Amino acid sequence: MKKLLPLFSVLLFAAAIVIAVPGSTMAAATISAAEYKAGDTVTVEGTIEPGKDIYIAISEQSMFAPKDTNGPHEKKSLKKAGKSFGFDEDTKVPPLYYLLTTNTGKFGKEVDKRYGGPSFLPGIYKTTMFKLNTFDKLDSEAVQMLGPIGTKAQWGFLRYTHEKKGGINTITKEKTTKGKIVIFARTIMGDYSKTGKYWDKGTSVELDKATGKFKASFKMYRHTPPDTKFDVFVNGGKVGSYSVAGKGFWLSRGGRYMNPIWIILGAIIVGTYFSMIGAAGGMLMAAFQVMVVNTAGPVGINAANVLRSSNVALTLFSPLGSFYRYAVVERRVAWPIGLSFGAGIFIGSIWLGKYATQYLPMRTYKEWLAVLVVIMGIRTLYELTPKVMEKRKNIKAMVKKFNEAVAKAKTDGTSVEMGAIEPVKAGITDYKFKFWGEEFTINPLLFAILGLGIGVVSRSFGIGGGFLLVPAMTTLGALPMYVAVPISLIGTCFSSVGSFIGYMMNGYWPDMWLAIAIIIGGFAGGMLGSRAQKLFSEITLKWVLAITLFFLFFRFFKIEIWI
Repeated sequence: MKKLLPLFSVLLFAAAIVIAVPGSTMAAATISAAEYKAGDTVTVEGTIEPGKDIYIAISEQSMFAPKDTNGPHEKKSLKKAGKSFGFDEDTKVPPLYYLLTTNTGKFGKEVDKRYGGPSFLPGIYKTTMFKLNTFDKLDSEAVQMLGPIGTKAQWGFLRYTHEKKGGINTITKEKTTKGKIVIFARTIMGDYSKTGKYWDKGTSVELDKATGKFKASFKMYRHTPPDTKFDVFVNGGKVGSYSVAGKGFWLSRGGRYMNPIWIILGAIIVGTYFSMIGAAGGMLMAAFQVMVVNTAGPVGINAANVLRSSNVALTLFSPLGSFYRYAVVERRVAWPIGLSFGAGIFIGSIWLGKYATQYLPMRTYKEWLAVLVVIMGIRTLYELTPKVMEKRKNIKAMVKKFNEAVAKAKTDGTSVEMGAIEPVKAGITDYKFKFWGEEFTINPLLFAILGLGIGVVSRSFGIGGGFLLVPAMTTLGALPMYVAVPISLIGTCFSSVGSFIGYMMNGYWPDMWLAIAIIIGGFAGGMLGSRAQKLFSEITLKWVLAITLFFLFFRFFKIEIWI
């Protein structure tokens, strides 16, 4: 018995120290299950020391450091961000990390946040967000409650992934948004029934301070990758772990659960629209990926670099789906213009586009494009006025002949036969042809030079550049839509090939299943669109083009009706 007394005394002394040290309070807690499916609700309940607040850290077991990424653009952006937020390439944090607590103010505070609109304005919309404190403002107890986050550098890296769009879209992946604009990442959470804050939605934190009994739950990220494992810490001590199984078809590089059939249907719709007006296929597919698929990318690669490379599948295969009818059946491709355009775009997307994606501030770049497309939209509408239509007698006469052919086809119960391109003169700076018996003239060299600039745009956004090609041909070249669209589709094929090569050279591969679904849908949409185009008049097609250009204007300036 005397031999056991010293041992018993040591155990009592150790227990006293554990109880006395803040953050190491003995906590008895259970997790509601050992395995969940993505999007399920996780519940943790148990008992802590009476009178204390509850802090439950839920942390992905896998850690990520800036040095782990294979993306050249991400390496540069993370290095630059590290200088501002105090982390280096070896600093590791869990990509998915949450802290459920009754005392959120210990880690940060709610601040006003303006968002949306052009960069020269402070933000045209207003909301609030939860901003994390800097590390020097955290007390010792707060630091002990963070689980695997224990250093100043780790906290700085976590702040970056929490507050900055680049960090959220590259590492954290679970965004808190207003409409479709990222505000910050979901990290520190309180009880939604008490706070009513949009970032706390799906979270419940109940604590009886008198007894120390607690029960907390939160709805997991519905796109948590399959086989992800999490550790759970209660008031600084690890109490258990759980794993997350997949829930649906997983797009590994897209970072999303999505049935490919929905992607195919979306690509069919966009591909049909694209092959009818020759413009905005890549932009509309990007909008579909953002709003429906929510393409995110794997940890370490920014979402935009998966979205862009995946978009190339549509801007390449949708034109191929429409090419046979436009080029072979109806013979309305002006080859000298299309090839000169294509050569310029190919060079611009492979060579000049590389520098644009590295050195041009993308937000400002988009805004200059916004100004350009709205000017083109206004110009397109201006061309529909009687005054301009009267000046462009060839288009006016062509429209008249087309309308007469449509009327005759309806009377005879047949489909309208589209006019064909009849070359008159071929030259580097002077190409003439007839369409519906009317003569048109255009400068191939001028449009080859224009193609260089459009190639830069196509590489930067992962698009074909048709939203600039078509209005350029209808305004600068005075071509009818029925001629401009097939030329645009040739140009987008060239730009898509150039962009794809550029992405592969940098190691930015698309998600395989996402790309396959877009290829199938885009090709089918191309075939449908090429048949449907002749059902619409020149004036209707130009109205659709103008509306598309205004839509892009609002997208580029982040003035969006769904916000």
